[in-house]
Amino acid sequence: TIDGRPFSTSDAKQQAAALLRLAGLDPIGYDLAEIRPGRAEPKRFGDEDIVHIKDGDKFVTIRQSAEVA
Repeated sequence: TIDGRPFSTSDAKQQAAALLRLAGLDPIGYDLAEIRPGRAEPKRFGDEDIVHIKDGDKFVTIRQSAEVA
């Protein structure tokens, strides 16, 4: 899942940017992070990092920056 929404892919190794695009997000504005059981902080990936995907993995997106009005 990415941000709680289920997605599927046939490639078990993908760049983090490709997974963000799969979720409909622009990698320029977001980072991908994996929620890991027993860890307080999610593991954050750079856009070019290769993510090894297993069934049941949970990912969240992190907005890189937001403009303040």
